[in-house]
Amino acid sequence: MIHPIIAQVTARIRERSQERRAAYLARVEQMAATGKTRAALACGNLAHAVAACGNDEKGRILDMTRANVGIVTAYNDMLSAHQPYQGYPDIIKAALAELGHSAQVAGGVPAMCDGVTQGQPGMDMSLFSRDLIAQATALSLSHNTFDATLLLGVCDKIAPGQLMGALSHGHLPTAFVPAGPMASGISNDEKVKVRQQYAAGEVGRDALLQMECGAYHAPGTCTFYGTANTNQLVFEAMGLMLPGSAFVHPHSELRHALTREAAQRISAMVGGSSQFRPLAEVLDERSLVNGLVALLASGGSTNHSIHMVAIARQAGLIMTWDDLSDLSDVVPLLVRMYPNGPADVNAFEEAGSVPGLLRRLAEQKLLHMDATPVFGTMADYLKRPHLENGKLVWETVGESSNPDVLALSGAQFQVSGGTKVLEGNLGRAVIKVSAVAPEYRLVEAPARVFSSQHAVEAAYKAGELNQDAIIVVRHNGPAANGMPELHKLMPVLGNLQKAGHKVALVTDGRLSGASGKIPAAIHVTPEALHGGAIGLLRDGDLLRLDADQGSLMCLSDLTGREPAAIDLRAEQEGWGRELFGVMRRAVSSAECGATIFE
Repeated sequence: MIHPIIAQVTARIRERSQERRAAYLARVEQMAATGKTRAALACGNLAHAVAACGNDEKGRILDMTRANVGIVTAYNDMLSAHQPYQGYPDIIKAALAELGHSAQVAGGVPAMCDGVTQGQPGMDMSLFSRDLIAQATALSLSHNTFDATLLLGVCDKIAPGQLMGALSHGHLPTAFVPAGPMASGISNDEKVKVRQQYAAGEVGRDALLQMECGAYHAPGTCTFYGTANTNQLVFEAMGLMLPGSAFVHPHSELRHALTREAAQRISAMVGGSSQFRPLAEVLDERSLVNGLVALLASGGSTNHSIHMVAIARQAGLIMTWDDLSDLSDVVPLLVRMYPNGPADVNAFEEAGSVPGLLRRLAEQKLLHMDATPVFGTMADYLKRPHLENGKLVWETVGESSNPDVLALSGAQFQVSGGTKVLEGNLGRAVIKVSAVAPEYRLVEAPARVFSSQHAVEAAYKAGELNQDAIIVVRHNGPAANGMPELHKLMPVLGNLQKAGHKVALVTDGRLSGASGKIPAAIHVTPEALHGGAIGLLRDGDLLRLDADQGSLMCLSDLTGREPAAIDLRAEQEGWGRELFGVMRRAVSSAECGATIFE
């Protein structure tokens, strides 16, 4: 049995996707029908594939009875979340060699960090990078020398892009191998406090830098519940990694054991095996809905209102914001991690982690327990791993050990999910309502209209925003400038709210998963460049954002107005302009997933 709304949403995704899904599965079946692709390669092809290998490894790869696993890695040593991946290929190869199998790094993908590029020109390339990563993953696997795939990627656009690319080789068993979060640094409250003080000119750059280095200080993902950690939670809920593996600390013995286990188990699932389980079989409408339910129940990143649409399409599935909205109405908020609460992801791991959340969702009939995960059954995903005499064992998760972070059975933090869809005469948008206090969820105020977050910051510093206002930042959609995150706005708007002003944000751009207490209608579609009503707004127009009722309205008369002119070329001078030309010609809107990779 499953909740009727969960069943209805799943059924309509299945029904509307029939033609597209059938075409995708037909392509996958055609690829699988060739059998072990390595065996079909010419001798010259094989020689190239093993030329750099030692004799033992070369022998295993050329032995068609053995498995050869392709590794697609996002390793670099500049970014904390991906630095731990440096040694993973050697760990994986050693674990497979014990069983007579092999692995090769099929390729690497770019891994840019939104934390580094926030407010910089590189941020304009962030969303575009997801599709580049998808293409790089697909190209890495195109040598057709692999029997399975392991994806090493965690953050922001990287993990969604890898999954999208791997789906083009959906005949291969595929799993993510996570790296885990860094240890907790300074508190999130202290981080927000210093950022707002800096925005107000109360502290200098040295104090800000010292605080930031105290927050981001070691290998692993950032500890707040942003896009990176949302990737890990959602993908574990979808059955795309080992149960309970998302948030185990980097470099721990348990993490090392989980990496070895993932490698050895995927090698037993290749074509021709009784355990064969290709990615196309794992990622279906049930898995997709499980991921959406976990996203909503955890108050995850709004970026996934884009990423999940794009991932679904790569699997031949058509998911819409209506699906997300209907699920949000019946899925309660069961997790409080910053920005939805003061605790971080390490506290969530201690409280029960993803298996603990999935247990509570299963109790309420909100999960497809008949979905097919990469490893085992969905019942296995209600278990947590630990080491017993040096060996991995899984035990069924118990009650939450911290009910302030992970709700107890029968309890909830909010009756509806963390993300809500807004609609009205300004179009459609999403809002991370779980992070907004109830008293701030309704804002009716005059518009202040800008075309960049930098212009907002300048107006604030000039003292022009000391009023109730709904800040409108337009021409920041995917077709306009790549849809950068506008996170520089948060300290500014936070200070205005702290000063007692009613304030909100309306934009066709994005905010990161770390966006917090400011009501923010983001991903507005249609975007301004595509004729959206947001492009008609002027300073002083009366706007109304009602997160509880799900509405986004302009109360002023827009009849007969022409959109404001903007020189996009002037806005985009710099090294990314040529790539934006490609993206603008290909992308339609945020609601369609903002993807050019299909």
